Amino acid sequence: MATLNDFSIEPRVTIFRPTAEELCAMTAEMPNATKTSFDNFNVQTKVDSRSKKSTYVIDDDPSLHSDQCVGRQEAERLANMQDEFIRGSEMICVDGYIGNHPQYRTSARLWIEKAHANIAGMQNLLYYPLDGNEGEDWKPTLTVVYTPSVKAEGYPDDRVITVDLDAGVTRVMNSDYFGESKKGGLRMWNAMVYNQGGIPLHAGCKVIPVGDESKCALIVGLSGTGKTTTTFTRQNGSGPVQDDFVAWMPDGVIQSTENGCFAKTFALSAEDEPTIHAAVCRQESYLENVAQRDEGNVDFFDESYTQNGRAVIRMQDVDGAIDAREGPKADFLLILNCNENIIPGVCKLDENQAAAYFMLGETQGTSAGGKDEAGKFLRVPGTNPFFPLLHSQQGNRFLELLKKQPLEVYLMNTGRVGGPVSDDRSMKVRIPHSSAIVKGIAENTITWEVDPDFGYQVATAVPGIDSKDLGVLQPRVLYHDQDRAEEYASHVSRIQEERDAYMNSFPGLDQEIISVLSG
Repeated sequence: MATLNDFSIEPRVTIFRPTAEELCAMTAEMPNATKTSFDNFNVQTKVDSRSKKSTYVIDDDPSLHSDQCVGRQEAERLANMQDEFIRGSEMICVDGYIGNHPQYRTSARLWIEKAHANIAGMQNLLYYPLDGNEGEDWKPTLTVVYTPSVKAEGYPDDRVITVDLDAGVTRVMNSDYFGESKKGGLRMWNAMVYNQGGIPLHAGCKVIPVGDESKCALIVGLSGTGKTTTTFTRQNGSGPVQDDFVAWMPDGVIQSTENGCFAKTFALSAEDEPTIHAAVCRQESYLENVAQRDEGNVDFFDESYTQNGRAVIRMQDVDGAIDAREGPKADFLLILNCNENIIPGVCKLDENQAAAYFMLGETQGTSAGGKDEAGKFLRVPGTNPFFPLLHSQQGNRFLELLKKQPLEVYLMNTGRVGGPVSDDRSMKVRIPHSSAIVKGIAENTITWEVDPDFGYQVATAVPGIDSKDLGVLQPRVLYHDQDRAEEYASHVSRIQEERDAYMNSFPGLDQEIISVLSG
């Protein structure tokens, strides 16, 4: 088996490229796996979200990265410790591809302890499968080595994730949360895309029929802010292409990454999200940290353990799904901002504004980022916490591609306007509002006017949104109608000042991007 192993050591037992059925059978043996009424498995993990504080890029020069780094000597010590454990362990090896574009697809591999077979099963659904023509010389470009049983003492929660961009290897220790496998490969893929002249986008992608034409939309957003919901909501019978990560290349190609979706299940209902709900309830899907009652019945609204319940579903089980290789070049891009004060339901951005709001990456954190982020206001450049290089490189590349491959860009609030949920004067931007906005953008039926404070265009009317909900589209009107003009002005002044300071904190960021917010 040595020719199949991309390491200098071998596990005690290697389970090489098991089938989906074999992975399911191994998952059934796990003590923390229970069968649901859907006849699939739900696994309760010890770690219920990503471990950002435990994640390090391997580099002796930390100035090359916005994220925290660990030196190569220490990374080698950690690797040796993990390899020593692997020598005495049963390990599963799963192979596949990130992406299915014939020009850009990336060979990928996951090593995971057999005791955590659900992670292998979930990753197997997300990888695009091998095409059967791979010979003995097939090697992965990107590899994730995953050992939940290995503790890294001295690191946050005795947990560490090391990212070697040069070797294309990510090592995960002492986490059993599937997101570390998924993001482990995609984080390294981010750097590859950038080095190829493109930009990785933490985004969904969908194609919307409009008459005899089709419009391709990209939906950029932090995990849990409505990216999946917006992508899978079916305006005009639209079809989802990708849920979580795409690459926008210099030639305009939009390349996919995954053959499935890692969907958040909290508050999932057949009424509001029928496409996702139907796929989650299939036998082939995997659930993680979803509340479960007697006789296998799950409760998507129970958050007693975590709001970050998840499911991995196959794209082939999603009604109307479209192969990325068949999709057109992008027509418009939505930047999601789950907010709760004066951000409109939608606003239209010019070129420089688009790059600026992309860099701002403003939103409210969710349980996907753990307790440190949930419910807190965040700024995450590109809403992409997985870009492993300098954040200024994201903004500059986005503006560069926008000039080469023009597309319309919109900022879309998926939260509230006028205050938090505890304030009965506030208005929720509901799923039907967002759906009407996306439909209106695709059909070019929204009327606009310039906002006097921020310079972007706000909607005066959107087909499908009643005039009584105008406050969702125009926060200024909502605040003024409620005799809260001074409060509105205070928000404007504070936000403008904070944004200016934030944008000036990135060395090397194009001045065109910075100046558009500072006037």
